[in-house]
Amino acid sequence: MTLAVRYTSARTLDTAPALTGPPGHGEVELAPAYVGICGTDLHIFHGDMDARIATPAVLGHEMSGRVVRVGPGVEGWRPGDAVTVMPLRWDGTCPACRSGHRHICRHLDFIGIDSPGAMQQRWTVPASTLIRLPDSIPLDRAALVEPTAVAVHDVGRAGVRDGEQVVVVGGGPVGILIALVARAAGADVRVVEPSAHRRLLAEELGLTAWNPVEADVPELVRQWTTDAGADVAFEVSGAAGGVETAVEVLGVRGRLCLVAIHPRPREVDLHRFFWRELTLVGARLYDLGDFEKAVALVADGTIPAARLISKVVPLTRAPAAFEALEGGGDVMKILVDCTDEARGAAE
Repeated sequence: MTLAVRYTSARTLDTAPALTGPPGHGEVELAPAYVGICGTDLHIFHGDMDARIATPAVLGHEMSGRVVRVGPGVEGWRPGDAVTVMPLRWDGTCPACRSGHRHICRHLDFIGIDSPGAMQQRWTVPASTLIRLPDSIPLDRAALVEPTAVAVHDVGRAGVRDGEQVVVVGGGPVGILIALVARAAGADVRVVEPSAHRRLLAEELGLTAWNPVEADVPELVRQWTTDAGADVAFEVSGAAGGVETAVEVLGVRGRLCLVAIHPRPREVDLHRFFWRELTLVGARLYDLGDFEKAVALVADGTIPAARLISKVVPLTRAPAAFEALEGGGDVMKILVDCTDEARGAAE
């Protein structure tokens, strides 16, 4: 018998037996090893996405694991291969797909949200979603490849260049990853984050972090940039105040990259956009190239994945991990260990 963590209703998760069968044509059965809990998973847990989720829903899309079985028609994969999954299925026919932007397909199936996810001991997915992992990446660290791919895509959308001055508003897992990827691209980066725990981690990783509660962030940016303003700002906080800060710190022709999901409309200083000729770009998900670069960044240590993992819990204790993450500031990334060994230890 295999187990899965399921969302059943707002603030309610259970651990239940999962039905598994042989993989079909073009499919691969995986044994997930580690699955990260992300902000979207928390939105689901809070009931904010009930209009989209079919319950009971198996969550999880930040994962690493190994191939167990391959279905008919699958080539290039064999049992034991270490993999992560780019959890996207597109229709290939909509205008977005036809224009080459399949990751924002109008009918996108985001696996782990729109269809069953990885927080289970056996998981069947299309072979086309697999991303090979080098043996040099431990599987716990490899679970951070997916959020790193998000950061790679965000930095690419913003067009960050060597020597630019960049402000990241929000120092959670994705914000820190964006800061690290931007730094690897040659940018000088500042992180804005109210949590002392997260600021300390950022500073331990060699980043400069500011507390917006105690400091005048726009004034600090003026001093840092010699009154020019930042070239790029990333809004990763999801808060109205974060939007205001991200707009205010930008210099002439600065670029604002919107990363956070804002569930309601926000007020934006459009006059500042006009006056300084600012640019706003959205950034959603990733493509294959982003994933491949993310694997390389984790493998070579540019992304110190182990430093971002706050805790690892067995699958049977995943519901409590969701509650622990609600406080936000004192943890960074919690992984769920889906291996049979972890299950046995928990029992």
